[in-house]
Amino acid sequence: MLKKRIKSNVKMNKSQFFIVGKHAVIGALKNPLRKVLRLFLTEESKKNIHKESPNKNLLKNIKVYFKTKKELDKYCKNEGILHQGYVAEIEHLENKNLKEFIKDKNKITLACLFEITDPRNIGSIIRSAASFNIDGIIVKERNFPNESKLMYKSASGCMEYVNIFQVSNINSILKYLREKNFWIYGFNSNSDKDFSTINWEGNNILLFGSEGFGIKQHTEKYTDFSVRININKNVESLNVSNSAAIVFHHIYKHKKLS
Repeated sequence: MLKKRIKSNVKMNKSQFFIVGKHAVIGALKNPLRKVLRLFLTEESKKNIHKESPNKNLLKNIKVYFKTKKELDKYCKNEGILHQGYVAEIEHLENKNLKEFIKDKNKITLACLFEITDPRNIGSIIRSAASFNIDGIIVKERNFPNESKLMYKSASGCMEYVNIFQVSNINSILKYLREKNFWIYGFNSNSDKDFSTINWEGNNILLFGSEGFGIKQHTEKYTDFSVRININKNVESLNVSNSAAIVFHHIYKHKKLS
């Protein structure tokens, strides 16, 4: 006997998704531009939220539901991450326009992620970018896991503080940025030039490739310089998020001293 498939009349709103973890959720609550629709907490995590912001009620006008730790486990059981007693349903921030952002600005440093898709790596890069005042991160829209709980948790609340520019074509945007007087630096472990010898003036793009394939040739042609991070010769390479953190910190120090 054939069973008739019943179509649901409930439409999922694609702008809504869940994040988990203390810093990711509290970061979203502190961001006035972020719409938090529902909040799921344990009794213990509720106490911690008030400690985080004693002078401001972060839970004002937000639907709050109290759950046991076991009840919250279902929100992240497939990802293998810990919710720490914090789960929130949020909406996406408004998309930022890169071309508008760079207008009439000088001394901008942006990171560009070429085919980097691992949510943990992307989240860690975003956290480092926030820590060292990188002006924004360019990602390919199709590769960006913009609703990943892993990414939000790895970013540790910094998703709220970094300009993220989603573009349809990395090559096209690199070509455009070169025409707008940006220097494009491609990071390549086989390069002869140490990145720390660069005088980081003007507008710069830091292009990082995937760990598996690096920066492909058809994208590398848009770079002005190929540079590397000097590491122990017995070590083949660094994780891309570690590489980005080293570069961001170096440029941050350079700008403070200049």
